[in-house]
Amino acid sequence: MPQLRRPLLPSGATVISAVLSFCRTDDTVTYFHCDMPVFSHGKDDRAAFRLITAQLHITSGVKQVDLAQAFGISNITVKRAVKLYRSSGAAGFFAERISRGATVLTEPVMQQAQSQLDAGLAPRAVAILLAIKPDTLMKAIRAGRLRILVKKTIKTAHSPALKQTSPTSPAKVIAQSKTAAPPWGEVRAMLSLE
Repeated sequence: MPQLRRPLLPSGATVISAVLSFCRTDDTVTYFHCDMPVFSHGKDDRAAFRLITAQLHITSGVKQVDLAQAFGISNITVKRAVKLYRSSGAAGFFAERISRGATVLTEPVMQQAQSQLDAGLAPRAVAILLAIKPDTLMKAIRAGRLRILVKKTIKTAHSPALKQTSPTSPAKVIAQSKTAAPPWGEVRAMLSLE
């Protein structure tokens, strides 16, 4: 008569491989080797889940595809967990995430930049002076966190329609003279043609 074998998996467990399974209860997930519990974690503990997923593949030899199917996750999630485990070990799952550094435009830097802009310096010059990227400074100006002094134009006494800009280019003077129609003598004097 054949001998009856004891079941290798606990009742209600989800099969991962021939000897590995897991069981979800109220707030915990427990992993079993045959019928012996080997690991458990809270159902919302994502780091521990990724750790045990990687360990099951590396130490127990379970295929990544089988893990992904058993847990209902994508293959890339398992691959990333295995890669992290191989590069950083178990501590890699619980380490603080590396994030980008502090903001470049802190309040003191913003005050310095605004005082330099108020003094009449160009934004690019202010960026070089404060050792920040010009694009960072221009983004703050566009967002309204910093403001640039607007240069006022001065109108000449002879012709209020002509604006005096610095430096005055002959092309600008000719373009303005066509629209304002000043006497030819004023344009000739501005162009230094006489």
